[in-house]
Amino acid sequence: MDVPLTLNGLLDRAVDLFPDREIVTKTPSGDLHRYTYADLGVRVAQLAHALDDLGVGRGERVATVAANNYRHLELYFGPPCSGRSMHMCNMRLPDDHFQFIVNDAEDRVLFVDPAFLEKVEANADSLETVEQYVVLADEVPDTSLDPVVAYEDLLDGHPTEYDWPDIDEESECGMCYTSGTTGKPKGVAYTHRGIHLHSLMSGHTDANGIGEADTVLPVVPMFHANGWGIPYAATFVGAKQVLPGVHTDPGSVAELIDGEEVTMSAAVPTIWLEMAQYLDENPEVDISNIDRLTVGGSAPPESLIRKYDERYDAPILQGWGMTETSPLGTLSTLRKEVADADPEEQYRRRAMAGVPVPGMQLRIRDEDGEDLPHDGEAMGELQVRSPWVVDSYHNRPEANRESFVEDVPASDASGEQRDSSRERWLRTGDIATVDELGYVDIVDRTKDVIKSGGEWISSVELENELMAHEAVAEATVIAVDHEKWQERPMACVVLREGHDATDEDLREHLADRFPKWWLPETYRFVDAIPRTSTGKFDKMTLREEFGDVRLGE
Repeated sequence: MDVPLTLNGLLDRAVDLFPDREIVTKTPSGDLHRYTYADLGVRVAQLAHALDDLGVGRGERVATVAANNYRHLELYFGPPCSGRSMHMCNMRLPDDHFQFIVNDAEDRVLFVDPAFLEKVEANADSLETVEQYVVLADEVPDTSLDPVVAYEDLLDGHPTEYDWPDIDEESECGMCYTSGTTGKPKGVAYTHRGIHLHSLMSGHTDANGIGEADTVLPVVPMFHANGWGIPYAATFVGAKQVLPGVHTDPGSVAELIDGEEVTMSAAVPTIWLEMAQYLDENPEVDISNIDRLTVGGSAPPESLIRKYDERYDAPILQGWGMTETSPLGTLSTLRKEVADADPEEQYRRRAMAGVPVPGMQLRIRDEDGEDLPHDGEAMGELQVRSPWVVDSYHNRPEANRESFVEDVPASDASGEQRDSSRERWLRTGDIATVDELGYVDIVDRTKDVIKSGGEWISSVELENELMAHEAVAEATVIAVDHEKWQERPMACVVLREGHDATDEDLREHLADRFPKWWLPETYRFVDAIPRTSTGKFDKMTLREEFGDVRLGE
């Protein structure tokens, strides 16, 4: 049967089969707002009518500048299910990048949480296409935005049912921009079909395994690549959702995990590093409901994985992905061969990026474009493709030429060429190895890898081992110029409060695992490591800060 794969199907299933399942939001005041999937369906219909009244046409975009809450979840469905597209905006971007993404997406309406009003107000004069502002609140606070309306007033009085249009599954349902660490952000448009299939995959037992019995808590921001797809996947299977709003501090997250009996949560490693410190200081706090914690954005150190296993009985599942992959690409699930191995081997594999999730294809290639063996040793650029990996960027033909590669089309048995789009791969920019069981180990980003004397050094592996030292809270490694070896690693280290460590202490710690020529040439002890808008260590800023360092002279 030719049944279109659209977001309407996800929402309809939740409303029909799980109308009484809860969606819980921690509001800015700290109270808990509770409603159900049946309530979600009603308000999504009202939102669709409101967009009609605002004159937002089919195929046009609206923007969201919002935290993880029930109103934002309604915007995940209202625009796309009625034939529009929802552009989730990263409010942490620099002002010029924020202005660029709203103008590049040509957003007609901008929905903003009260917590982020200041960001939007500061940039409103430069937002060329926005015709209406909507504050996600009961009433409009004091603001310079104009014209502006409160979200509840926008929905009030509209019918609770909507005549949903027939939607092409290949049409755009949402857009997210990359964080722009190497230039202007790039727009990534998602299709209904891609997100539908990504949601289906997220429930697979060899992926996130999100099911009806779960209670999920996405701490990862919903503006970050669809909240890693968790809100869509949870809606699809009717799982209870717990949304933290602006309360993403360790205490608030732990309270929600305990009080709402959360079984699955997801965040960048920084959140779980801070949580580990909080749990150590508050041993009475119980997070034993957790079956799995998904970590993405950057690799968690093996020491953190061990700690959550041994102290908190909360297994960490590492994932890798990109905005362009919707975003899930690999997960460190344990294949049977590894599950039957000794614990040390299991920890080694769990610290990797993992195996490709069902539906994802990958390969590694050298600088000449030749395929490399999956032997766990050969390092090359990771390239991927799947039904939910995008095949182009919005308005960026130059980036399309650099980031996507097409193989020479193969021929079928009749000698006719297959469609070349089937041979299109995304160049991820990650340097990786793949072993015989398919486990991917991200060695570095192409822009971050350190090449010393013609040999590669993985900054990621050095960082993870540095953070395993008891005195180290955070660490990152960058390349600095060297008179003889061209580049050498330099470590930037934040020490834990009340702990001390010297260059020699850390050098001895690393020497047990790495060859001498891998060891950082110099160390800088800093108060904090700068972060990107998505919470990753900002190596570009560090390279600029230490750009005048030249060793070996």
